[in-house]
Amino acid sequence: MQQILLDTGILGKLCHPRRKQNQPVTQWLHKILHEHDEDAIVLLPELADYELRRKLLHLISKGQSSPKSLDRLDGLGRLLDYLPLDTEVMRHAAELWAQCRRRGWPLSGEKSLDGDVILAAQAQLVGGMIATTNRKHLEILVPAKGWEEIVI
Repeated sequence: MQQILLDTGILGKLCHPRRKQNQPVTQWLHKILHEHDEDAIVLLPELADYELRRKLLHLISKGQSSPKSLDRLDGLGRLLDYLPLDTEVMRHAAELWAQCRRRGWPLSGEKSLDGDVILAAQAQLVGGMIATTNRKHLEILVPAKGWEEIVI
């Protein structure tokens, strides 16, 4: 069974499903959940939820986004399998971060939390692939594809 972790960019599109450019992503997720539910599990990583939630809360407070987007994120949290952060993930992420540094692949600043490495650690630990809008840093650590490339 394929495990697909959603990156923040994909979640952002799903939280704004009425935008014409986001409708194909929404249709893709619907197809996986309703036609291929025995072949794939779609996971909502806690880190991606956090990254998008903080941005949405900020935009809502400035009147630049609707609270409906946050409601949609909450709905996705109920619909999808939520993948929480835990000690094992964070320790594995620290190892990945150090390996990348040794190989000369600085994925972020020296003092950065580096969400990509944390997300990659989660994907490695569950044997999953990341659906993302930016594969650049992720694909050197874990299978990562654009949503449109993931066919079940």
